[in-house]
Amino acid sequence: MTNTTANDSTYDVVVVGAGAGGLNSALVLARSRRRVAVVDAGHPRNAPAAHMHGFLSRDGMAPRELLATGRAELAEYGVDLIKSQVDRIDDAAPHFEVRLAGGPVLTARHVIVATGLRDDLPDIPGVRERWGSDLLFCPYCHGYEVRDQPIGVLGTHPGAVGHTLLLRQWSDDIVYFAHTQRPSEEDRERLTARGVRIVEGTVKRLVVEDDRLRGVELAEGHTVSRNAVFVVPTMVPRDALLTGLGCAKDDNGWVTTDRAGRTSVPGVWAVGNVIDPRAMVVTAAGMGAATAFALNQELVDDDIARAVGHHRTATPLPPLPPLVR
Repeated sequence: MTNTTANDSTYDVVVVGAGAGGLNSALVLARSRRRVAVVDAGHPRNAPAAHMHGFLSRDGMAPRELLATGRAELAEYGVDLIKSQVDRIDDAAPHFEVRLAGGPVLTARHVIVATGLRDDLPDIPGVRERWGSDLLFCPYCHGYEVRDQPIGVLGTHPGAVGHTLLLRQWSDDIVYFAHTQRPSEEDRERLTARGVRIVEGTVKRLVVEDDRLRGVELAEGHTVSRNAVFVVPTMVPRDALLTGLGCAKDDNGWVTTDRAGRTSVPGVWAVGNVIDPRAMVVTAAGMGAATAFALNQELVDDDIARAVGHHRTATPLPPLPPLVR
């Protein structure tokens, strides 16, 4: 990300996070002639993936290419792109103070938090090393690329059986590795009815040769050949900035917003995976646009209220002299 230092650190909006949601919200706001800064530390969630999919006109594009293109577009509109970590956001009504690592403070009328989430992966040798290449999560993002191939699913998460049943439409050769999530009798029947093979035992490691996944080795001593393996990570929202401001959460521990991205704290907005673990890149971009629309309208209303207040207290202008004919 380009390092840009503004002469004035006061903004209409500071966006924290430069993924698709954050960048798209900044784009719409910049085109609305708002003064915007985007702060990001440069560690996108989808960095391990070579390609992204399901985004009309961008299908197959490298995630980093999309983000680089977005940053270049924002620079053309005068958005300040700041590579830094945000330590915290303080509510200093009527504005917010966005405190960056190392001491700088940005002042904003509103803030958008688009910090995404963290994928916690099971502690199995090979999983982290192959993450994003042939150790995958999202069928809608990567299922087509491994269609009709031998696929495995690791039973490391309560949602693993459902994930397996979903993946069945991409391949006839699916193996469910029970590992720590042995299926119930009902789930076992569902898997079997769909032609999924169930392998009992403990997964020891992923077998990798010549930089390619070859199979799944079990602690019991045998290896099952697979070309790709799917796993459901534990998704942890990077929401410390939001919770630090007192934003309300739902029963599952995720910060709540309305459809426009408003949190329970006025002036604080959130978009993307930080509030919705299911949001794909294209979804997050749409969320960013919707938030920008609603946020700009609030800025318009505030601008009008300020203008009316100033008008009511301002000294009247002297009358114009009469016209001379």
